[in-house]
Amino acid sequence: MNHHIQFSVTGGPEVLQWMEGPLPEPGPGEVRVRHTAIGVNYIDVYHRSGAYPVPLPAVPGFEAAGVVEALGPGVSGLSAGQRVAYVDGPAGAYSERRNHPAERLVPLPETLSDEAAAALLFKGLTAHMLVRRVWRPEASPWVLVHAAAGGVGLILTRWLAREGGRVIGVVSSAEKAAMVREEGAEATIVVPRGAAYDQVPDETRRITGGPGVNTVFDSVGRDTLEASLASLAPFGLLASFGRSSGPLPSVDPADLGRRGSLALQRPSIFHHISDPAALRAAAAEVFAAHAQGKLKAHIHDTLPLREAARAHALLESRTTQGALVLIP
Repeated sequence: MNHHIQFSVTGGPEVLQWMEGPLPEPGPGEVRVRHTAIGVNYIDVYHRSGAYPVPLPAVPGFEAAGVVEALGPGVSGLSAGQRVAYVDGPAGAYSERRNHPAERLVPLPETLSDEAAAALLFKGLTAHMLVRRVWRPEASPWVLVHAAAGGVGLILTRWLAREGGRVIGVVSSAEKAAMVREEGAEATIVVPRGAAYDQVPDETRRITGGPGVNTVFDSVGRDTLEASLASLAPFGLLASFGRSSGPLPSVDPADLGRRGSLALQRPSIFHHISDPAALRAAAAEVFAAHAQGKLKAHIHDTLPLREAARAHALLESRTTQGALVLIP
């Protein structure tokens, strides 16, 4: 029998249940993977809470590392015992084993542990998307990163800094500020948890000595929208890629014009890696960047898969520094 985490109704972390059930043989084009480490991401919270509706009952999770146990008909290029990881759907990573499309699996390098892979791949590919597809360094090296001590924030800060970006990291404590500066942030702005972000635009202009930053990377959402827009220089871009504080209110395009011909983008990792060749190429660059020290796999904590509810509560507390990993 195969154990997994399931929710039959949406709600808080308490709706996550430890379940047992059969696992069929892998079908055509599928591979059975025995999970060794499972990444916890905010999209898992959005599904569990109902913010992003999914058919119920559902097993959450889009990211895991593990070992190939069996190949379905028509699968080539992989072998039993091979270490692999994945970072997209269908959901179902919160399980001991699962069948997954072979074309969406990424072989892991020997230099990367399973735990590091589960902490790195989703967040690293998100950072890859933001650095390679969204950031416009030719306009200005100054960028503002919200939640800079979070799972994506730490990776993004380090990568941007090593690509010539001048990063201002917004964090919630002095401890997190020190960590973000170690990753390469040129400056930090501390906004204690629960406080307003009102001072962020003025601090951003003071730090840059000018009209603001050209790019804001914002994974927080509702609480930071106004501060993000007000921190942008004319023709600046707000890349909103998360909503940990809640969904964004409606934005009037005319207001973006009045604020300085601003742009608002909602980039998605799933569009970034929709093609299997693009997924493999992006993952290869993430692994190479890790090997070169351009980014690190920061793990805040590892927890047993049974304790997925505790992991979700930790993630939603917005107090973590780095990734949370579940161990089956």
